[in-house]
Amino acid sequence: MFDIGFLELMICGVIALLVLGPERLPGAARTAGRWVGRARSMVSQFSTELDRQLQAEELREQLRQAGDVGLDDVKKTVTDALDEAKKFEHFLTSADLPANASPAAADTAPASRDDSGPTADQIPASPTDSAPDSRK
Repeated sequence: MFDIGFLELMICGVIALLVLGPERLPGAARTAGRWVGRARSMVSQFSTELDRQLQAEELREQLRQAGDVGLDDVKKTVTDALDEAKKFEHFLTSADLPANASPAAADTAPASRDDSGPTADQIPASPTDSAPDSRK
């Protein structure tokens, strides 16, 4: 951008020393340094924001392209899932379930009576009904 060499900087320094004098030159150098620092930070912020905007635009374009391509696949997947859910619902409603049982109870019901364990009339009501009283 700017092609400033060491000779040009020395000439500017000598001119500044002659114009400002040795007392005011350090303050002027600090002020010039602050201005240069602020200018650099503003340029850095501007370029960072520009990069972010470009990346966001690229991402939006990629999402648009992916949305156009993948929209048919999503529709097909959702349609298949709805069809499968309807088949499952039809299967649950057509099964031989008691009138008061819900479809969710069919999942938790035992597979057969043989594996279900003792029935309610085989279990004693309290521990004292089946065992003799040893405290007497």
